[in-house]
Amino acid sequence: QVQLVESGGGSVQAGGSLRLSCAVSGATASIRRLSWFRQAPGKEREGVASIHRISGVTVYADSVKGRFTISQDNARNTLYLQMNNLKPEDTAMYYCASAQGYLANPLLPGEYNYWGQGTQVTVSS
Repeated sequence: QVQLVESGGGSVQAGGSLRLSCAVSGATASIRRLSWFRQAPGKEREGVASIHRISGVTVYADSVKGRFTISQDNARNTLYLQMNNLKPEDTAMYYCASAQGYLANPLLPGEYNYWGQGTQVTVSS
């Protein structure tokens, strides 16, 4: 079992920044990939950014490239998402998720075993 707890969401104006955190606990040695997803009302959950826990290789959705940065602190078992130059279309509930095996497409939500409860990000224009 893996437990994931997000924090750091809030309300900001367009152009602002937020840093999300995800505390990871439980069977952390089994995790191979950690990712951030988001879901806006009436929309499907979409992958935002992903990081391979061992190699550190990252993957980003085109919509956030150059604005968001995913990182991890393995010593503290924490995943981060630094979000800069936020736009109103970034408004959503943000979730962290973990997976144990190889993922052909790390930004597809169906591949993930464990999910956090989410943290809300609201960007006003």
